[in-house]
Amino acid sequence: MTELHLWLRHEPRTTERRTPVVPSDARRLVENGVTLTVEESPQRIFPIEEYEAVGARVAPADSWTSAPRDTVILGLKELPDEPAQLTHRHIFFGHAYKGQPGASDLLGRFAAGGGALLDLEYLVDDDGRRLAAFGFWAGYLGAALAVLQHRGRLVAPLTPTSKEELDKTLQPAAGDAEFSALVIGALGRSGRGARVAFSTAGIEPSCWDLPETQNLDRPALLAHDVLVNCVLATTPVPPFLREEDLDDPTRRLRTVSDVTCDVGSPLNVLPVYDRTTEWDDPVRQLHERPLLDLIAIDNLPSLLPRESSTDFSAALLPQLLDFGTGKAWGRCLDLFRTKSRELGIAAGEGELGHV
Repeated sequence: MTELHLWLRHEPRTTERRTPVVPSDARRLVENGVTLTVEESPQRIFPIEEYEAVGARVAPADSWTSAPRDTVILGLKELPDEPAQLTHRHIFFGHAYKGQPGASDLLGRFAAGGGALLDLEYLVDDDGRRLAAFGFWAGYLGAALAVLQHRGRLVAPLTPTSKEELDKTLQPAAGDAEFSALVIGALGRSGRGARVAFSTAGIEPSCWDLPETQNLDRPALLAHDVLVNCVLATTPVPPFLREEDLDDPTRRLRTVSDVTCDVGSPLNVLPVYDRTTEWDDPVRQLHERPLLDLIAIDNLPSLLPRESSTDFSAALLPQLLDFGTGKAWGRCLDLFRTKSRELGIAAGEGELGHV
């Protein structure tokens, strides 16, 4: 591994409790010669003292902007709007490669500063499989919230919890009516998490994946009470739910949980809503008669921050230890350049260690 200074930044979103590196894995990084700086953060699930105890340097929140240029900035969700010029290499989920709103602005900031985006969503192995993902926990929580909403037991605002406590609320209670559920994308990480949550809730869902979506049986879809969408489309596909379906008087579907949250993207398979929902107001009514409720929270795993962070960090650690030499990071850099060119933005052509 080449010499690496990794800077774990504070997340500006107030509901983001996760971290891509937990203290036990921070220790491994330091022991392997990585210089690790961790910003103070009031909401991160692990306190700053645990990072300091394993040899990490401590810095104030949002001080990454003044870090040496060769520092690699590590985070999870969106960056703050400033600075306008991004000079560092940044590792996080950029959500900028599928035509999402703000994609051009973000990639333009990197071009202006000479930095680069190494998008965690596209950190993949030779076969294109994600090397570190929150998918299981996203699916688990997407299904869990759908169950609680459909049973009338979802309480807002949402607050972070533990899997043990959440599982207690999912247990069926006397008087709970039976309902049918459908998981689309059931064979992926998110789909597996959704199936586990439904099982905990005493529900055996229908499970659809690629064969069923290639020949979509729309009446069968609408005949389910609850739908959890776990499909991460990479090419355009016919939408699973359309505006005209909301008016269908025969529709049984009453609760939709969109784990993928591709709102605003041309690849969105549920183009019936225009904004995500939030922890303070997690459910949006899309239609009154017949009723249709939507849950579309784009940082679901942050509701189980300790469990989801620990799993993600364990998967990301070997990739960070391989930074600068691993082919997966090279693919991330190549994709950043390709997507920037597609938008007419000139991205830097430096090596991974010198972008």
